[in-house]
Amino acid sequence: MFLKHGYAVTMLPIPDQPYQDLPRLPPPGRVETPTVLKATITASRALARLDGAYKRLPDPTMLINLIPLMEAQASSEIENIVTTNDELFKAANGTLPNLTPQVKEALRYREALHVGYESLDSRPVTTQTAINVCSHIQASPANIRDQPGTYIGNPTTGRRIYTPPEGRDVILDHLSAWERFINGDHGLDPLVVMALAHYQFEAIHPFFDGSGRTGRILNMLILIQTELLRLPILYLSGHIVRHKDTYYERLNAVTRNNEWEPWILFMLSGVESTAQWTLDLVEKTDQMRVEMEQQIRDHNSKLPAASLARMMFSQPYLRIDNIVEAGLAKRQTAAHWLTDLADSGLISKERVGRNVVFINNRLLQTLFHTPLPE
Repeated sequence: MFLKHGYAVTMLPIPDQPYQDLPRLPPPGRVETPTVLKATITASRALARLDGAYKRLPDPTMLINLIPLMEAQASSEIENIVTTNDELFKAANGTLPNLTPQVKEALRYREALHVGYESLDSRPVTTQTAINVCSHIQASPANIRDQPGTYIGNPTTGRRIYTPPEGRDVILDHLSAWERFINGDHGLDPLVVMALAHYQFEAIHPFFDGSGRTGRILNMLILIQTELLRLPILYLSGHIVRHKDTYYERLNAVTRNNEWEPWILFMLSGVESTAQWTLDLVEKTDQMRVEMEQQIRDHNSKLPAASLARMMFSQPYLRIDNIVEAGLAKRQTAAHWLTDLADSGLISKERVGRNVVFINNRLLQTLFHTPLPE
């Protein structure tokens, strides 16, 4: 240890040597600076507004279906697994005949997010939570790294920037301390805990593959565990995609120079901006749903306008089977309803492989053309 600006600071790692002595959390010194505390208040208020909007929705299915898919697409893109929201929405509703490996990976991310969310009913965020989440991302059991060779490199030059701890027992020891910090009684704001824990998990990098995506799911789970969020509906990876270079610069600055405040502020800014972005999207699309309901009613007063509008805004690619499975009508009637609405111009009709899908183009236009969170 040595002193820097009055704080005790651990000797910093050498890029090509494993960081076996990664310092435990919380960091020495004061991490909740006045600037950080001010940012936590702003971010917490944004999350509270989003939570309030969720509670006001007549049917939160839209949020539950759409936002996790968009989060899956963005988090996967950070790892250069590139898909489009269009592909994902089709695949999620079973209307994409041939799934690319990238689409399959993004869908597994969404599944892993839900698995992690459901696990909070029985236990807090733990090392086992991370293992289970990563196992679903990989579609195979995730093992703690037990072989050397993992490192973080410059994507252009390949030069090593950081080498995480090595050895299964060493990594498990770091994860045990990470877990105790998340669930400990240290008096830190939950948003600060999330930011610190995310850095630490990235620095431990416990898995051969999937550590980054697992860490971003854990962000959401920590917010839900601490009751700042009820559902996994924060599009935080959208902020990271937009500021990917800054994300990695801030992570590396913590490792190199113990610059915690810029990192924490980056994450808090992301929470605030994505909460507001999601809130704006929810309010905009719910207003569109209300308008669609009235337009359906004006077109044909015999149709179950409210139910159809809700389904169109929870599944932008709607199949006849969706109407049948919801118990709204038998197949022939459901086909007649959707074809009638397509003929009226309220939705469009498209054949995708063997499936006929009915598309809510207004919703897709809104989703695809709303800029990523700042």
